Amino acid sequence: MLPVIYINLDRDLERRQAMEAMLHPHGLPFERLRAVAWAELDPASRAQLYDPALNQRQFERLLVDGEKGCYASHLKACEYLLASSAPALIVLEDDVHLTDGFVDVLAAIEALPTEGWDVIKLYSRHNERPVAAMPLTSEHQLVTYRRVPSMCYGHAISRAGAAKLLQHRRPFGRPVDVDMRYWWEADLRILGIVPAVVTRGAASEISSIWQGGRFNRTGAERWRRWGLQLDYTLRNAWHRHRQVLPAEVVQRRPSG
Repeated sequence: MLPVIYINLDRDLERRQAMEAMLHPHGLPFERLRAVAWAELDPASRAQLYDPALNQRQFERLLVDGEKGCYASHLKACEYLLASSAPALIVLEDDVHLTDGFVDVLAAIEALPTEGWDVIKLYSRHNERPVAAMPLTSEHQLVTYRRVPSMCYGHAISRAGAAKLLQHRRPFGRPVDVDMRYWWEADLRILGIVPAVVTRGAASEISSIWQGGRFNRTGAERWRRWGLQLDYTLRNAWHRHRQVLPAEVVQRRPSG
């Protein structure tokens, strides 16, 4: 089975215990990846990872430290994969719930040739209307999204996908889940699973990112958000023909 990691801050002991209690019964090999605490990074490391000027161009507001640390942690997961011999890696955040089909889907993903995909999101929205879909297991479909969903609760990433993120997303200027939606900028081949096998867990009600609570957007930020959403919609539609289709990946799978 593909290796599994979950991202967890040192201070979030209860989340760590909950994740391990949930993963152990599945019999999967897993490890905890120590999440990046942004405040603990030296200035040179911060500058390598995050660009405030890029942030101002790409997003509606400046990122908070929790968002920066979250993105840095996902890039650390990419480095973890490339330092290993594994063909792909399952990356989970520590505030998730795993459905009954989780293990079956992971086994099916492992059987897919990694040459055909970069990221397979294990989280999908309830009302997903994919561009294309093919059966992956008896209960789940492998889909090409019309619009890649936000949230990075869980995904599979191939070695090629990890290399692309490290090449194109250092430094970053958006939150990691938003950047994933701009897949064409890094030439990411993103697929998804429907219905989701990783969903929002109870721990997600108390965010590790928004320690001081979410803040209200200013009028200017609301206008900028609207403009960015429109720009995303137009560019996503323009690049949609470049998306990888499930059939292109599934048909590579060895028979037998």
